Amino acid sequence: MSHSQTPARDLGIHIGVIPTGKHNAITDVGNVQVGQVTVREGQNIRTGVTVIVPDTGNLFQHKIPAAIYVGNGFGKLAGSTQVQELGNLETPIALTNTLNVSTAMDALIEYTLNQPGNEKAQSVNALVGETNDGYLNDIRGRHVNKAHVLQAIKNAKSGPVEEGCVGAGTGTVCFGFKGGIGTASRKFPAELGGYTVGVLVQSNFGGVLEINGAPVGQELKQYYLSEYFKDKADGSCMIVVATDAPLDSRNLERLAKRAMLGLGKTGGIASNGSGDYVIAFSTATELRVKHETKDLTQTLTVLRNDAMSGLFMAAIEATEEAILNSLFQATTTEGKDGHKIEALPLDKVLPILKKYNKKVKNEK
Repeated sequence: MSHSQTPARDLGIHIGVIPTGKHNAITDVGNVQVGQVTVREGQNIRTGVTVIVPDTGNLFQHKIPAAIYVGNGFGKLAGSTQVQELGNLETPIALTNTLNVSTAMDALIEYTLNQPGNEKAQSVNALVGETNDGYLNDIRGRHVNKAHVLQAIKNAKSGPVEEGCVGAGTGTVCFGFKGGIGTASRKFPAELGGYTVGVLVQSNFGGVLEINGAPVGQELKQYYLSEYFKDKADGSCMIVVATDAPLDSRNLERLAKRAMLGLGKTGGIASNGSGDYVIAFSTATELRVKHETKDLTQTLTVLRNDAMSGLFMAAIEATEEAILNSLFQATTTEGKDGHKIEALPLDKVLPILKKYNKKVKNEK
């Protein structure tokens, strides 16, 4: 049985203790926009692109602090070394399938070169992540083109973010069920700084699924090393963490590391064949880095290390919930060569959660 797409929280599944932002999405972090193009044609094409635009202005001219954390490096996070070296980001982030990384880079470069003010740019560090959707998608056909990526940037908007089988999540598989795009956020009260942490994931990995601590994968007899189901656990998970807290690249990397703990709480194991990457950035305007300036120094006001723990917790909670939302919002998908991946069966999952005394609403 498939199910209607429902975010985990709407079913009474509350992950963690920190309140969510308005839309429970990465876009709750001010100025962050998400754009997606789904490429779904015929029987065999199930892919797409998702872009995260950290700011509506000219990122190349006003770079933002950013960091990368590699949970397991079996993947292609193009452009990551410059982000690690310089500690900043100068283009939107694109997520797509493994064999369309170069296409997305090409599009991001074109977009950046064509932005007013960038007429003299001769080097652009585009950041592109991927997961392999080759089970449901004709990945060798490389069906995401430059126009799709540019359209996704043009489509980018704030507010609610579509989740599940959309954009870069159209053909992904997670814990042997249909995965996809998921998002969540956490917002602190004013007395704790009022900061927001938002996460977006492209889920395509395996392990032994846990939902809010309940052993769902075991109960459904569908998990890695199960005699009943061969979830190879390979794949990848791209995780993007955004915050408006004034963090430099060093503390953004510390924040990024915590996202892997959120992946672990869902039962993910970062298997040998999984590319598990976290990209973290701060939108705090006071930390922007000008592309060209005559100043030899830059004075920054950054959050103290002692103030990081709450943000760490927020990143863990939001990552866990974003991954669950990618599953809860996905629908059963048939694709390449007749391959079919079922959506997470909520009619079976909710009774399991109740069995383990997890609070859930009755599904209507």
